[in-house]
Amino acid sequence: MKPHLGRIFLTGLLTLIPLVATVYFMVWLIGAVDRVFGKPLRWLMPDEAYLAGTGIVVAVAIVFGAGVLMHGVLFRQIFRIAERAMLSVPLVRSIYGALKDLIGLFGRSNGPAMQVVAVTFPGTSWKLLGFVTRAEFGDLPAGVGTPAEVAVYLPMSYQVGGYTVVVPREAVRPIDMSREDAMKFILTAGLKTGGDPRKRPAAAPAPARTRPS
Repeated sequence: MKPHLGRIFLTGLLTLIPLVATVYFMVWLIGAVDRVFGKPLRWLMPDEAYLAGTGIVVAVAIVFGAGVLMHGVLFRQIFRIAERAMLSVPLVRSIYGALKDLIGLFGRSNGPAMQVVAVTFPGTSWKLLGFVTRAEFGDLPAGVGTPAEVAVYLPMSYQVGGYTVVVPREAVRPIDMSREDAMKFILTAGLKTGGDPRKRPAAAPAPARTRPS
């Protein structure tokens, strides 16, 4: 039986939307980086000498240069002085500190921070997938958490947000899952995605049709 025209159109739509959206986002991101880092160059050089994509090269060079300089003692000290100056400004301190802590947590490969866990609802078998963000509360005011508790971040699906809950240690169970896979699972509400096409098993050959005698 031939597939219905509406189903064919829906299949094409579901095939193209993720591809087009991904390409569009990457093009927008590359263009944004090129505009931000390329704008100062356009002030210093004539328009005919500027080539598209030069901002990307400058951005990569700046990131690489910052990494090289951070290995030097003198630059690290200068950076810490500048960082302390930024952290002295109330609004800047909140934004910069939160972003630095979040990026640092995802960048760590060892330790309990950002461990993927399943949190069990009290009195039920319901579970929520989340990330352990804190295993001790010694630097916080009394009452926030106890040595028998951990802080778990529970992201929301399909949006930026979530809840930070303090739960007993026995209420969480570590999950053997990467942070990237866990975040993808949560943000897509657990929907089964296509995954890496290179890891898909090869399709079984269709059975040969026999002609009726």
